[in-house]
Amino acid sequence: MDKYIVKLTQEERAELLTLIRIGKKAANKLMRARVLLSADANDCKLKPKTDEEIATAMHICSKTVARIRQRFVEEGIESALSRRPHTNPKGRKIDGEQEAHLLALCCSTPPEGRSRWTLKLLASKLIELEIVDTVSPVTVSRVLKKTK
Repeated sequence: MDKYIVKLTQEERAELLTLIRIGKKAANKLMRARVLLSADANDCKLKPKTDEEIATAMHICSKTVARIRQRFVEEGIESALSRRPHTNPKGRKIDGEQEAHLLALCCSTPPEGRSRWTLKLLASKLIELEIVDTVSPVTVSRVLKKTK
């Protein structure tokens, strides 16, 4: 038997059914609502399904069903329906001011002996001018591509 047993109250069940009927939320949220309704042990009409049965019916992994059950039991319905924030969000390597310096550098004349700026030259010049600590030519490329 499953370790985390989902027991929905009448209010929670009504909320989930309304959520599914309206259908105006994100697909992931609707899928999680369907999983919780299928896993409900308080539903008198049907016996609760196993993770594998729910996963097969909804074309998802049984591990996903287990995680949704666990989050519902441990953290509540709102947590089970929503995505967790990323644990390690990466910030931008080059912010607005640094981007302005990069664009000004691109528009300036290239170093002596060069006909134009290369990505490697731009990256090394940004480091040399102490605008950034470290930056790769790929990052320089992405910034320039976005600013056209």
